[in-house]
Amino acid sequence: MLVAAAVCPCPPLLVPEIAGGAAPELDAARAACTDALGVLAASRPDRLVVVGPAAEHGCGPYPEGTPGSFRGFGADIVVRLGRGDGEAGDVGAGRLLPPSLAVGAWLLGRAGWGDAPIEGLGVGEPFGAERCVRTGREVAGRAGRVALLVMGDASACRTLKAPGYLDERAAPFDAEMGRALGKADVTALETMDVELARQLMASGRAPWQVLAGAGKDAGLSGELLYEDAPYGVGYVVATWS
Repeated sequence: MLVAAAVCPCPPLLVPEIAGGAAPELDAARAACTDALGVLAASRPDRLVVVGPAAEHGCGPYPEGTPGSFRGFGADIVVRLGRGDGEAGDVGAGRLLPPSLAVGAWLLGRAGWGDAPIEGLGVGEPFGAERCVRTGREVAGRAGRVALLVMGDASACRTLKAPGYLDERAAPFDAEMGRALGKADVTALETMDVELARQLMASGRAPWQVLAGAGKDAGLSGELLYEDAPYGVGYVVATWS
């Protein structure tokens, strides 16, 4: 059963070594993510599942201990999903975490997470709404007390310099998603316009619909901790508890 969830954005720029001189611009987002992870820890889960967007080849489960690397983003940093074998800096020859789950692992490591076993789940465009909701229900049933760390961004079309350029539909879409995540409105998340989310490059679409499936009938309430659009991309931090 789902007992808590934290929703966090997933840009590698959250890692200060990647952001460089611009790192202070996301200090408020990092602080909100830390607060959100505190809500997860307080829920005393039996299992934590980190859900994040992934390209088609990266969809699927990632066991505890799977490494991720930010070397492709200009920082020689290796993270690991929870506990696991391997030295810091060693990624081995196996499957690596997609960037969204690597950011999740970095946030958990920064917070000193050690409260429950962890697993990762990459989802993306191959996961339609019904499949996401069904997956969420399955995830919520994996233990008596399940918590989710849900990584994903809102639209990438808020300004002229945004990755997807300016789209006037982006701000209303982000506002509705922020409201739904902040109110734990599973119906709004289940029924969001998937095609519009794709056009607006909202990477959080699939992870948020997994959350909707997991949270259905869980009776959780939500709180919005942070909402902004630095670099023209919508970032939301919220908690369900």
